[in-house]
Amino acid sequence: MTVAAEAKTPFFKKPKAIITLAAFVGLLLIGIFLPKPELHVSLAPEIVLYDGPPWFTNTFLTTIIVDALLILMALVVRNGLRKKVPTGFTNFMEFFLEGLYNVVERIAGSNTARFFPWVATIFFLVIVSNYIGLIPGVNTIQSPWSVPAADRAHAAEPVLVASASPNVLQALTAATDDADHHATKPLLRAPSTDLNMTFALAVITMVMVQYFGLRALGLKYLRKFFAFGRGFIGAINGYVGILELISEFTKIVSFAFRLFGNIFAGEVLLAVMAFLIPFMVPAVFYGFEIFVGFIQAAVFMMLALIFFTAATISHGDHH
Repeated sequence: MTVAAEAKTPFFKKPKAIITLAAFVGLLLIGIFLPKPELHVSLAPEIVLYDGPPWFTNTFLTTIIVDALLILMALVVRNGLRKKVPTGFTNFMEFFLEGLYNVVERIAGSNTARFFPWVATIFFLVIVSNYIGLIPGVNTIQSPWSVPAADRAHAAEPVLVASASPNVLQALTAATDDADHHATKPLLRAPSTDLNMTFALAVITMVMVQYFGLRALGLKYLRKFFAFGRGFIGAINGYVGILELISEFTKIVSFAFRLFGNIFAGEVLLAVMAFLIPFMVPAVFYGFEIFVGFIQAAVFMMLALIFFTAATISHGDHH
């Protein structure tokens, strides 16, 4: 059959197309009307161990995993660079880091070698922390140790339901809504959805801004915060200096809440869409969150780099 003949064939006479469309519509309807579990959203990180320390949360556990992945990645790249001709993952990372270094060099200039290790570390830490929340199982696999032992045994008890065939049994995990029982918590959760992590990263970044400023300019760096002088102009300069000092603290808040808000909102969006229409629709938002995760890592890195560079310029050079 020619292409022209296929184009003239009515849609209802194409069995493959009809079957594909019917399967798509059927799965979509099943996803909409299928009974769904209760949607769980928690703003704060949750404790992994019921009787464990309160600081050992699911975001803390995932942060350890992220750190281990970054260390492993660095070791793989280091060993790969020892070869005469790097290949595979090492070759990709060498290409990516070279491009990243060139971007930093355009902004930092002579300070590139000093700033690059910091901003590159920030970028990789943030982007891996963002993307790990998109891995299937993160936020969905529950920690059996987050409930008391009695509830753990109750939750693990299977309920056997006989099917149409006497030789086939379907095991369903019992779910309880009793007030006497505790609900399990997710075992893993993206570190970027924990305000403690984003706030700590913001504080470290701004501390390094002050360090680079003092190292480059000495005590003259403090003049932009304490620029009081005589007369009206001196008072204006002093007022502007106080605003500069306040802005250093507001940058911490901006850093922390920008990253936390975007990543947490993205995970909530994915959870809601998967809860409402599990089939196909969440994939669109999943791709969008991949883009957002990269943009947030790049924005955090670029702002840190700009603040590092600005801190090494004297107050007079700004004008």
